[in-house]
Amino acid sequence: MSRNSMHSQQKAFDKRQQRLRANRNPKRRGELAELAFIHKATSLGFAVARTYGDSQHYDFIVHSAPHFWKVQVKSSSALQDGTYMLNAIHSTNGRYTSYTADEIDFLVAHIVPEDTWFVIPVQAFTPHMSLYVYPRGQSKIGPYEKYREAWYLMA
Repeated sequence: MSRNSMHSQQKAFDKRQQRLRANRNPKRRGELAELAFIHKATSLGFAVARTYGDSQHYDFIVHSAPHFWKVQVKSSSALQDGTYMLNAIHSTNGRYTSYTADEIDFLVAHIVPEDTWFVIPVQAFTPHMSLYVYPRGQSKIGPYEKYREAWYLMA
């Protein structure tokens, strides 16, 4: 193996390691989930607008005539005890509370290892603060399975 080839392999390995480290940072994971959401939603024909700042409890406005939906995006990549857990909470004055129908219309969750999306109306999970979804192909299905790839709910 040539010295240049070894050097380029080392650089590629270092970049992969850097990406993995970045994905452990919760803020970075959230940013990546939001980018993935923009790509997915716009590829399905939705108009997507990003809110300015972090003062709202929703991340995006999704337009599907005649509706404008307030959407909060979450993601999960860690399979624990056979489920992926999603936090359905936000912080207000240092206190965690669940989302309400006044704050959001949908929680859209990206299950990263499966590249699967759950489009869950707020009424389906409030007042729960944590949601659990199962990997595809599991014999056990949860209450949110009907929302897997349910983009039609926003159409």
